[in-house]
Amino acid sequence: MSFLIDSSIMITSQILFFGFGWLFFMRQLFKDYEVRQYVVQVIFSVTFAFSCTMFELIIFEILGVLNSSSRYFHWKLNLCVILLILVFLVPFYIGYFIVSNIRLLHKQRLLFSCLLWLTFMYFFWKLGDPFPILSPKHGILSIEQLISRVGVIGVTLMALLSGFGAVNCPYTYMSYFLRNVTDVDILALERRLLQTMDMIISKKKRMAMTRRTMFQKGEVHNKPSGFWGMIKSITTSAPGSENLNLIQQEVDALEELSRQLFLETADLHATKERIEYSKTFKGKYFNFLGYFFSIYCVWKIFMATINIVFDRVGKTDPVTRGIEITVNYLGIQFDFFYAISSSKSSNVIVLLLAQIMGMYFVSSVLLIRMSMPLEYRTIITEVLGELQFNFYHRWFDVIFLVSALSSILFLYLAHKQAPEKHMTP
Repeated sequence: MSFLIDSSIMITSQILFFGFGWLFFMRQLFKDYEVRQYVVQVIFSVTFAFSCTMFELIIFEILGVLNSSSRYFHWKLNLCVILLILVFLVPFYIGYFIVSNIRLLHKQRLLFSCLLWLTFMYFFWKLGDPFPILSPKHGILSIEQLISRVGVIGVTLMALLSGFGAVNCPYTYMSYFLRNVTDVDILALERRLLQTMDMIISKKKRMAMTRRTMFQKGEVHNKPSGFWGMIKSITTSAPGSENLNLIQQEVDALEELSRQLFLETADLHATKERIEYSKTFKGKYFNFLGYFFSIYCVWKIFMATINIVFDRVGKTDPVTRGIEITVNYLGIQFDFFYAISSSKSSNVIVLLLAQIMGMYFVSSVLLIRMSMPLEYRTIITEVLGELQFNFYHRWFDVIFLVSALSSILFLYLAHKQAPEKHMTP
């Protein structure tokens, strides 16, 4: 009887997660895009529901909600379903919609979709060869085989996003990195843009008038024929043709300049809006958060370097450590687990997003397990199997460090180049 009650709780929560994912998909994420296939919306919502269920089960492990046997069953069921979606269902439909966009393969789209899926499975399986992620005794279709490879991809994505986000977040919200932009700068750039557009129109008028004059003189129709006429047309040119070629080159250069000026003007307007936003109360609040995340970014890069150099695995993050200090020294009790993780073409985009989301959540479970106390990770360890958990933490530190340092270099060059670009006459 208790198993039925526990299962009803899990099914009800999954239905709620599915509904929330459906509404989030329709009202926020893709409200401006046309996704005609209901199967795509269902796959996205189901992936979202089972991803959230994994974190719900982690909280249930901490709180002791449901029987241990029920939690184990739903952990196993949830992982099996999410792996089937990520490894079999989503890749197949991605290939199906890609093939459907190719007219030559439209009649045999099912066959070619299967071929694309088999290609994906080959590279997905070969992905596990260079990494020490699994014991060789596990079967081909075991959960350990699938989740170990999904974990490599998901942890890599997590580390890349976390490294870029740790650097880009303070860069985005701190007013220190905002360059000074005034209305005079914007007006000057807009004036240059208008002058460039006038020059383009003027030169195109000259080209049109030259072509009209050549047409009236018969230079267009009275072309010499025969072999010697062809040689003559190559070696000699009409009086106005050289001017036309020269003017066309000038027009192409001016059009490229106008595109650059337009982008720079839009960038200045966006920067001006950010400056005005930074003066508001909300902007000052985010500016403070920017300094906080700058400290966190430096700390995270330092700890990732230490972990790599000394071949160690970090047990706690700043949030977990802060809760530990609060509980031990301030006497405030926490009875919950808190974690921070860090048309047709649109159908493919949605499915890719669902794939990334599912892998991200599965990888989060692998990494969160290390931060959990031993008494709370027993069932999770049994369900995940004999994986090399320490490898995933070291791999995360390596990719995070590379991503963060690359982001710092990229944003530094972009920030340094921006003022020089706008100072050019």
